[in-house]
Amino acid sequence: MKLINQLSKETGIPIGTIRFYEKSGLVKGQTKKEVTTNNYVYYDEETVEKLRFIQMAKAVGFTLSEIKEVVDAWYKKQISKVAKIEVLNKKLLQIDEKMKELKAVKKQIAVCIYNIENEDD
Repeated sequence: MKLINQLSKETGIPIGTIRFYEKSGLVKGQTKKEVTTNNYVYYDEETVEKLRFIQMAKAVGFTLSEIKEVVDAWYKKQISKVAKIEVLNKKLLQIDEKMKELKAVKKQIAVCIYNIENEDD
């Protein structure tokens, strides 16, 4: 069991971010029932693994709400391989769509630049 500062050092995730994830329901700490003199929250190894999963998912473009939908099932292996692939394929489609949108914006900016360069002064 780790305190939040130990968890932060181990994962490289700032304490404020861990607290935000906890408020968002992505991870959960626990107090020790036998300790009544403080309100320290302790985190287990599962939390470390969930935080690493969250970092990986964010790095490849998943939003926190998307991560929240699958983190428990994915981590506890309650989601099938087919469902995992479905989640990832859905994200690939979203990325492709975003790339099309960005290409259209880029083309529009190029047209604007061309028009400005060819204006009569």
